[in-house]
Amino acid sequence: MGVYLVSVGAREWSDEDEEEGGKGAIAAGLDAELRRRGLPPYASSAKEEPATWFEEKLVPSMDGFAALCRAHLTPGEQETLGEWSVLVPVSLDEGIRLPIGSAYTDETVIAGAPQVLALARRLAAAIELPAEVPEEPGNLGLTLWFLEGEAEALAADRPGPWSEDLDTAFYVAVYLRAAEHALRRGCPMTYC
Repeated sequence: MGVYLVSVGAREWSDEDEEEGGKGAIAAGLDAELRRRGLPPYASSAKEEPATWFEEKLVPSMDGFAALCRAHLTPGEQETLGEWSVLVPVSLDEGIRLPIGSAYTDETVIAGAPQVLALARRLAAAIELPAEVPEEPGNLGLTLWFLEGEAEALAADRPGPWSEDLDTAFYVAVYLRAAEHALRRGCPMTYC
C-alpha cells in the first residue's frame, strides 16, 4: 500500500468511468475552467507506452522536505509545489480547484507543470541535487535509487547538501522529475 505519484495516459484521462480510474470529469472541469480564463482546452497527447510511464511510491518522511520548502519558498509557492492533486503540462498562473473528489481529498487541485518545475529546480539547486539522479526514472526508478542504496553510495563518495537528508532529496527529485515528465510526454500526473 501507500501513495503513488503516476502519469495518466490519454485513454484514462478522457475515460468517464471513475471506478476504473477514469479522469474524464476532471478533464472536462479543467477544460471548462481554461475556457473561462480565455485559454484553449487541454488536449492530452500522452501515450500509454510502458517506456513513457512514470510511477513513484512516496514512502519516506516528508518532514525535511516541508522544512526545505519553508526555507526557500513563499507560502504561495509551497502551495503551488505541493498542494496539487493533478499536475498538467499547461502553464497555470494559479491553480484550479474543482469540486470533484480525488484519491485523497474532497476536491481536485490542478497545478501547471511549468510552475512546479521552476520551483522544484530552485529546491534542486538549493540542495545541489547531483546529476546522477535518474532523469527518466520509469517505474519506481527514483524510489529504488534512493531507497535501495545507490543514493547512499553516491552520498558516501560525494557528500553535499543533498546527502544531508536523503528523504528530502528524494522528494525534490520526485517533484522535479514528475514535472519534467509531464512536460516531456504531454501527460497529466496524479496520486493514487
